Amino acid sequence: MMIWIHSAADTRKGAPMDTQNLRTFLTLANVKNFTQTASLLYVAQSTVTNRIAELEKEVGKQLFIRSKKNISLTREGILLQDYAKRIVDLEEMSIREINSQAFSRASLRIGTTNTLYECYLAPVLTQMMKENTDYALNVTISHSVNLLQMLQDGLLDLTFTYEPLSRSGFCCRRFRTDELVLVTSQKHIRYRNGICKEELSQLTYLFCNFALQEVGQFIRELFPPFYQFPFEIDNSTKLISYLLEGIGCSFLPSGLVKPYLDERSLTVIPLLDFEAPRINGYQCWPSGKEPAFYL
Repeated sequence: MMIWIHSAADTRKGAPMDTQNLRTFLTLANVKNFTQTASLLYVAQSTVTNRIAELEKEVGKQLFIRSKKNISLTREGILLQDYAKRIVDLEEMSIREINSQAFSRASLRIGTTNTLYECYLAPVLTQMMKENTDYALNVTISHSVNLLQMLQDGLLDLTFTYEPLSRSGFCCRRFRTDELVLVTSQKHIRYRNGICKEELSQLTYLFCNFALQEVGQFIRELFPPFYQFPFEIDNSTKLISYLLEGIGCSFLPSGLVKPYLDERSLTVIPLLDFEAPRINGYQCWPSGKEPAFYL
């Protein structure tokens, strides 16, 4: 790095002063030995001698009193020592600041259920990363209850859940309402015109709780007491591959299965004598901290 400095002995305005020479000067002023200075700087002793000579030429003054036994600073050397240290410190500070700005990003800790992530959050985060590199995103995928507890414990900045948070010090808004639909493969034609509640136990039902206690309870009550489902999982997105293979049916959020309904690989079984509940998605965050984005 070159620092421009004007000396009385140099008629040029702004003669360049190499901070490498200043560092060598400061080291020599400290240890008072050319050999030790060269060792500390990992250079040849002749390099140290040349740097000091170059610096003295730039300043126009002798900086060291040399004798056979020791080395000491001249009056001008003592004066330069303070300025040299400030120049070197300023260089180091500026480099740290520049690097800090280059790599520093605001941390955004997001908690979401898997279904809400796949349906709504992933596209938003993808676009956000393309347009805004100021954030370091950290995404936690878990169940609604766990995420809301993490938010209250200060471990998350923002959550997207199926459960609301009604507590002082936090904001909560509903951002989505989904229908719960009974879906199966297009290959199944038996119940294409609809199904009654009492017929459900005849199906190969793939059960997913997806952290919705009320919905899970609703589905369980559609079946006889102590009914054992042939397949259970806590991740709704993992069910779709089974359905596409023609295995069974399942209640899933309409937003999750919409792409498959549009391409007609899955179909909705109409409910003839009962209705499925709607599912609300909630965005929650601490009061006084405006979210980086809204869904």
